[in-house]
Amino acid sequence: MQLEIRGLSKTYGNGVKALDNVSLTIPTGMFGLLGPNGAGKSTLMRILATLQEADAGTAMLGTIDVLKQKDEVRKVLGYLPQEFGVYPRVSAFEMLDHIALLKGVTQRGERKALVEALLQRVNLWEQRKRRLSGFSGGMKQRFGIAQSLIGEPKLIIVDEPTAGLDPGERNRFYNLLTEIGENVVVILSTHIVQDVQELCSNMAIINKGKLLYAGPPDSALRDMRGRVWEKSIAKAELDGYLNSGKLISNKLVAGKPIIHLLNDGSPGEGFVTAEPSLEDVFFGFIHASNQAPVNA
Repeated sequence: MQLEIRGLSKTYGNGVKALDNVSLTIPTGMFGLLGPNGAGKSTLMRILATLQEADAGTAMLGTIDVLKQKDEVRKVLGYLPQEFGVYPRVSAFEMLDHIALLKGVTQRGERKALVEALLQRVNLWEQRKRRLSGFSGGMKQRFGIAQSLIGEPKLIIVDEPTAGLDPGERNRFYNLLTEIGENVVVILSTHIVQDVQELCSNMAIINKGKLLYAGPPDSALRDMRGRVWEKSIAKAELDGYLNSGKLISNKLVAGKPIIHLLNDGSPGEGFVTAEPSLEDVFFGFIHASNQAPVNA
């Protein structure tokens, strides 16, 4: 099963065009949706999760019309939003049992077996009697994945899942998502490039509602090879490069700025070609999009 999105558009009442004629084919597996804050990622996720209406376009999950057959979509949808509410005084087991009941698992024995299996799968079995208010950020995210798996979904949408997690929690979450993504469509919406680099064989980059790239990360890296230039500079020089229109990223190494420029030839003395990273790909596309004329 795959998700086919064609010409999806959404403009808010204040005139902000959150999605501008977006078309994507998303196959089974982990699919990364990259973009800065405000790029349109969450609007796209909410539309696909049947929580918001599109102005135009289509979205088909197999034979299901996502925009018109909302009840059918919800039967096969698992959704983990960036912020999700739970009853803080309820235990993990009780909360999952309640959600399973709401999703139509009415037989008590079947529901108990399902909840136990899910808690084992996300490594929360030992915490099953603990109140959700006492969960760490990583535990809450793993609980969120558990609730999204109820009903054997065909489409799972995960919005900014690793924001605020420490490295250990992030790695555990990566492993869980990778396992889940083997058999279903999983859309991972994030502005953290490392999430996509670690998990996804396909990705898209959007900015200001427009689709900038869709395809494998490796293809984007190959296309940028030989065009990324690196140089260590003095801090006083940084403003000049920021105003040059070609700087895609900079970072401090031992207190000294290391800059990356995107250019077809050497930008000047002291620059060396750098092996492009997915961050270079991301910042390169975003930079080009931000430099484009408003009416482009």
